[in-house]
Amino acid sequence: MLALALLAPACSGGVAGKPGASGVRDPYFPKLGNGGYDVTHYAVTLDVDPDEQRLRGSVEITARATQDLSSFNLDLAGLTVDSATVEGRPAAVNRAGDELTLRTDAKVEDRLRRGETFRAVVRYSGSPKTITDPDESEEGWLPTDDGALALGEPTGSMAWFPGNHHPSDKAAYDLTVTVPKGLTAVSNGVLAGPPTTEKGRTTFRWHTAEPMASYLATLAVGRFDTKTSTMAGGITVFTAVDPEVAKASARTVARVPEVVAWEAEHFGPYPFSATGAIVEREQDAGYALETQNRPVFPGPPGMETLVHEMAHQWFGDSVTPESWRDMWLNEGPATYAEWLWAEEKEDTPADESFDDAYEDEDNWAFPPADPPSAADISEQPVYGRGAMVIHKIREAVDDDEEFFALLKGWTKAHRHGNASTADFTAYVEEETGQDLSGLWKAWLYGRSRPAADG
Repeated sequence: MLALALLAPACSGGVAGKPGASGVRDPYFPKLGNGGYDVTHYAVTLDVDPDEQRLRGSVEITARATQDLSSFNLDLAGLTVDSATVEGRPAAVNRAGDELTLRTDAKVEDRLRRGETFRAVVRYSGSPKTITDPDESEEGWLPTDDGALALGEPTGSMAWFPGNHHPSDKAAYDLTVTVPKGLTAVSNGVLAGPPTTEKGRTTFRWHTAEPMASYLATLAVGRFDTKTSTMAGGITVFTAVDPEVAKASARTVARVPEVVAWEAEHFGPYPFSATGAIVEREQDAGYALETQNRPVFPGPPGMETLVHEMAHQWFGDSVTPESWRDMWLNEGPATYAEWLWAEEKEDTPADESFDDAYEDEDNWAFPPADPPSAADISEQPVYGRGAMVIHKIREAVDDDEEFFALLKGWTKAHRHGNASTADFTAYVEEETGQDLSGLWKAWLYGRSRPAADG
């Protein structure tokens, strides 16, 4: 179905250039993301009514054109576009499903030339929707008993703000959220000053300086017990816990700085200026998610889950997959972080964790680097068999000091960037000086179970 809203007439001459692509041809989500520009900053402003589950919002997008543009697209699911401008000039907006196309007149033509920076503002409103993934999990905008929770992996962020919603386009963020007095709005990054209250409503301002993929953006609105501290290195620790699970969560959440420091020893310097956690009630989200700086947990987290989601701050959040086919680069190392924690803190050798994963039939449903469909990118082989690949690299290196140097080098080489499976395999071979084609063929791409010592 095509809905068309012309907010301003396009100039008859048009803007020189070509339309930006309506998707980046991700192998599993071909319409996700957009071509022709690279976002450098989002300034999102929201006024949220939790009782009605409605919002009014605006987003100012600062982007650099990567081609001469006559028009460009944004991803947005549901919600009503009220107006749009490019460089302060009214823009015409075409709406087709989850795609917005913005076209402006020739007076801003120079700002849409390749290499130039431009700003677009979209104002919107409505009831944000919950999105059901191909694997039947829910994301997007999730209503809770005392507010709402926004989660984005892999496509949910388009439910609450328009943008270039593919992991290959990372940007800095400023999020300003106004909610009823008595509620708290928690997001990524650090608070840019204390909350302010006026006429019964409180405004929170969050700033994320380091580049972030949009699927890692989050917003939690509700009643929270919050704590702020500073750990070694000046890293801000901010935790927000639903009061109903605060007591049961306290011991584990207090160990966030310990886990971050331990993982920094193994994976390299912590890549962000803030860390922490958001702990909701169990019914508010059915899964934990590695939202940047402070992962979201559905109820009190166990240590295994905390270690896993914090490891994603290196693997997935800082070094972000180039496409959703590279999901194992997130989940394999994060699962291996669990094995390392068990090895060092619980006297369970990583070899035992490997053996358990090897015997689990679910890990052999498909190769971790080639999930058969979008519904499979978060299935067991991406995690368990992905971790087995990391363990096999450790065996091939046969020296733990060199192995951990390899992991640290990877997170350093692609810090705050994107990387593919091909980038990873080439990096490992170059750094180790070994031909590991047999390892990749058997463990990363093979469709049958190799011998455990193969």
